[in-house]
Amino acid sequence: MAVRFVTGNEGKVREARAYLEGIDRVEQIEYDYTEIQSDSLEEIARVGAREAFEETGNDDPVLVGDTGLFVDALAGFPGPYSAYVEDTVGVERLWRLVEAEDDRRARFRTVLAFADGERTETFDGTLAGTIVAPRGDEGFGYDPIFEYNGQTLAEMSLEEKNAISHRGRALAAFAEWYADDEY
Repeated sequence: MAVRFVTGNEGKVREARAYLEGIDRVEQIEYDYTEIQSDSLEEIARVGAREAFEETGNDDPVLVGDTGLFVDALAGFPGPYSAYVEDTVGVERLWRLVEAEDDRRARFRTVLAFADGERTETFDGTLAGTIVAPRGDEGFGYDPIFEYNGQTLAEMSLEEKNAISHRGRALAAFAEWYADDEY
C-alpha cells in the first residue's frame, strides 16, 4: 500500500520516507486543499486530509500536515497562522516582538492527519525551544530564530534537525500507529 503525502515540499517527503520504512511507498502529491481558518492545528489538518482524499481520486490514503510556532510570551501567537505571519510580518519582525520579553520559550508543533475515506486520525509532534536573535544559514522559515539545545535549527545540518524535529516526532507517532493497525 502507498501513503500519499500532500505537500509541495520534497524535503518533507524525504523525511517521511525515512520514518515510514514499513510502508510500501510514500508518494508526494501536490494538491492545494482548502486551509480553513481555525485556532486548531488538528482541525486544519483533518479537514485538509479529508478533502485531499476525496478530491484526488485514488484509493490510497493521504497524509496532510499542519505546523505552527507557538510563542509563550505572545499567548501562543502566531500558532496556526505561522505561515501567514512569516509571509506578511516576517521572521525578523517576529524576533523583534519577542526580543524584549523575559520569557522567550516557544514550541514548534506539527499535526499530521491520515485519511483513508473511512476514518481520519491525527498524530502530534512537538519541539520545545527558545526564540533568539537570528543565526545560521540552513533550514527555512523560523529556523534562524528557534533555538534548541544551544543551536538554532538554521545552524543544524538537515540530519541533525530531522533527528529532533517536531515533524519527525509526528511521523514517528504515525508510523507506530500504522504498524499496529490492520493495514
